[in-house]
Amino acid sequence: MKLSKAQYDEIAQFLGHVHPTRQCLRKLKEKFPSQSQSTLLSIFSQEYQKQIKRTHAKHHTAEAIETYYQRYLNGVKKNAAAPVLLDLANEVDFAPSLMARIVLERFLQEKEQTIPSKTLINSMLRDPSQIPDGVLANQVYQCTVNDCCYGPLVDCIKHAIGHEHEVLLREMLLEKNLSFIAEDQLRAKGYDKTPDFILEVPVAVEGHIIHWIESKASFGDESSHQAYLQDQFWSYWNRYISIIFPYR
Repeated sequence: MKLSKAQYDEIAQFLGHVHPTRQCLRKLKEKFPSQSQSTLLSIFSQEYQKQIKRTHAKHHTAEAIETYYQRYLNGVKKNAAAPVLLDLANEVDFAPSLMARIVLERFLQEKEQTIPSKTLINSMLRDPSQIPDGVLANQVYQCTVNDCCYGPLVDCIKHAIGHEHEVLLREMLLEKNLSFIAEDQLRAKGYDKTPDFILEVPVAVEGHIIHWIESKASFGDESSHQAYLQDQFWSYWNRYISIIFPYR
């Protein structure tokens, strides 16, 4: 769907004055009932991630990490069943899954007397039952399932949505009898960076010639467009405009 710049700015401005929780999503839907829930969720996620990136460094200083870890230890000592990590993350305005990562890494560092690998941390975040402490495992699990924008659960959901939209796009191309080369076919030919689909015969859409299609299944604001241009789209432009005709 299309959203005007003014509509987007209004939504983004509203998000700047509310706490980023699941309750915030309900408020967002009530405030902007004409917008689809998927659009609002995508904008919410992108704006929240921008905020987290802006404040990421201050949560990873040695002082901040030690403070969070000691507050976790004191909290679970008083009440191990309470959502200590989740409440702490909400209090300091940080993503619950990222707070869980900080405390888990600090716990393992103290237990093993060495810095744990990212592979180990990621594995334990995906499956908290691997964490050698039942209380911390439960705290990490609470953070994961209550995080709207970060963590392994969100990553799985994003991957599933992305795959779903690629399937829908393929079905639409087939329905329109458009000849295309899919990403897996391009990779089999040795291409490393590839769009989802290259049209063997370009088509015109609203006055523009379309050579290839990349599905993102997310809201495209100005910053994300710029990031995708630098990371992917310009390389697609340089590589695949010139190779379409040999494939025809």
